[in-house]
Amino acid sequence: MGRGCLFGPVVAAAVTVSPAGSQELHRAGVRDSKVLSPAQRQRLVPVIQSVAIAWKTASASVAEIDQLNILQAALLAMGRAVNALNPAPDLCWVDGNRAIPHLTIPQETVIKGDQRSVAIAAASILAKEWRDRQVLDLAKDYPGYDLASNKGYGTAKHRDGLKKLGLTPHHRRSFAPCRQILEELGT
Repeated sequence: MGRGCLFGPVVAAAVTVSPAGSQELHRAGVRDSKVLSPAQRQRLVPVIQSVAIAWKTASASVAEIDQLNILQAALLAMGRAVNALNPAPDLCWVDGNRAIPHLTIPQETVIKGDQRSVAIAAASILAKEWRDRQVLDLAKDYPGYDLASNKGYGTAKHRDGLKKLGLTPHHRRSFAPCRQILEELGT
């Protein structure tokens, strides 16, 4: 989660769930995190955590994003989350069309996986909520960017904050709006 953000890490989650657990999560309302309200996602987090056989969240830092690029950093975060699962799954379904490099277990890519798999949808909810909480914590230290509202995405208020205040250590310098600010400041 957070691939398009200008601020903060990219976050991934991995969830292992039994067939019965998958049905239970579906009945509880687990869907693609993008179609759920913040209140719905927050309500589902403890449900997912209690039903899952295993779950983990992981991230790639802003420095890793700037060094690798956002796609490779997202795959790195995914690999970290999957590798931290205990017990390890027999198969990993990966949301999207790119396999996770160096993963030691078999994997299958699933395009629009968060719409087609309850386990992937559950992972998307955990990742989004974990990242949003991180950004909300950081927002207290960085007023002026409207982070509490935009969660690090490049809204007009966030971009205005960038123009007025410059970049924080948590801004992704490799992203065009941040690069542009750096160029304007001559740094």
